[in-house]
Amino acid sequence: MAAESILCCPMKVSFTTKEYTRLLELAHLGLWVTGARPDDPATMPERYADVSQKIFGLAEVFGCADLVEADVNGELFPNEKLTEGPVHEKLDAFVEDAFWGELVGRLAERDLRTEQGPDATKIGEELSEEEIQRLEALEDSYWREFEANGVDHLVVLKGGKG
Repeated sequence: MAAESILCCPMKVSFTTKEYTRLLELAHLGLWVTGARPDDPATMPERYADVSQKIFGLAEVFGCADLVEADVNGELFPNEKLTEGPVHEKLDAFVEDAFWGELVGRLAERDLRTEQGPDATKIGEELSEEEIQRLEALEDSYWREFEANGVDHLVVLKGGKG
């Protein structure tokens, strides 16, 4: 069956200025997570370029022109008024959570593989109930350590394990 284009009737959407501001915030947060940075237009993922330009392009209509600006090429992007404050705090919290979650998960998986030796189940494949419990115990241990000390006790041994 050949792919078909579906044309939809025009849709009318209403936003208050506050709601549209939140939409701009969501667009910025989503673009940031996909790699786009307001200070570097070249980082805009092509997949989202057109739709983000449409969203940013409506800023004036919704009374939010002060939250968007154009670069030298006319591409629109959120300015500091939008990207600082609460939105920046949300990004910081996201980065912080992602960092600690990844660090704990990866260290626990590494330790589980080390404990099990060369015949270990590959992490990502189905683990036994015992392996899941051990992985959770390792994660809990790392969470307690990092909550108490941050990275202050973390040591990287170059060239191998100690």
